[in-house]
Amino acid sequence: MTKLIIQIPCYNEESTLGTTLEALPRHIDGIDIIEWLIVDDGSIDNTVEVAKAYGVDHIVRLTTNRGLAKAFMAGLEASIKAGADIIVNTDADNQYCAEDIPKLIEPILLGRAEIVIGARPIFKIKHFSPIKKVLQKFGSWVVRLASSTDIPDAPSGFRAFTREAAMRMNVFNEYTYTLETIIQAGQKGIVMTSVPIRTNGYLRPSRLVKSIPTYIKRSIFTILRIFMVYRPLRFFLILGTVPFSAGFLLGVRWLIYFLQGTARTRIPSLILATILILIGFQLWMFGLVADLLSVNRKLMEEIQLRMRRMDAEKSRGAGDQENQWPITHYQLFRAR
Repeated sequence: MTKLIIQIPCYNEESTLGTTLEALPRHIDGIDIIEWLIVDDGSIDNTVEVAKAYGVDHIVRLTTNRGLAKAFMAGLEASIKAGADIIVNTDADNQYCAEDIPKLIEPILLGRAEIVIGARPIFKIKHFSPIKKVLQKFGSWVVRLASSTDIPDAPSGFRAFTREAAMRMNVFNEYTYTLETIIQAGQKGIVMTSVPIRTNGYLRPSRLVKSIPTYIKRSIFTILRIFMVYRPLRFFLILGTVPFSAGFLLGVRWLIYFLQGTARTRIPSLILATILILIGFQLWMFGLVADLLSVNRKLMEEIQLRMRRMDAEKSRGAGDQENQWPITHYQLFRAR
């Protein structure tokens, strides 16, 4: 039997969650069981009460607001423990058209992909400012470059995962999961694809994009950090090449003047060239050390994956229990 769980990270979503839940499907061809799961990220309003009123099957409660990325990962872990074969993530503001969920999971059901990203018609979304549209497209291009994939809408949160792909996900960033999971999946060789999706009307302002400068700063930091984590040798080689090249050119310039017998010694140029070359060389060494450490990280991820598989099998063997699931840092319980 194929089980689909639709997860929704929530933070103070009592005004929009009901609209989102009303549109979610309970029956899809090729799926035997469909369940809904929300992640209450420390909400202080009536989000949980709204979820219960609409018949949500699972509620994951974070005691404090941990951010979208943590809520997303908490949902994945809870969905795996609840026996999901396919996990669909969507937003609580009803941004994504729930009628496109069958289209979103179709590549997974056909065995063509392990992760499917819903590609929005960015330039047709009326409430997106021109700057935001350009930045979304630029960010997607950078992610495609970093992940060696062809995902046209990297910031989209409307996505589907197989059980195995979900177990291999790790998110270190606290701001958002969208960019990191795509780059991570690309580095791990997880097969990804995208499908065109529709969007709904505007219900509330984005909480991730509070201002364009902040969005740009956080996105740049996220991408740079992902590069350092997943491609450390290349990152530090490129970074170290800049000062090394500048120092080398300064050194050549000093040598030319020295061989010409110029009266001025130009010692400051020689000192600067030496410093720049040493900085470049040190950055290369950082890259080598970081690359060696990344091997250890990969081994740890393999151990983590095996442990997740074991936990998931134990959960499946235990059946659909009504008691609380023992998940670190948060509580999962069956909504009644």
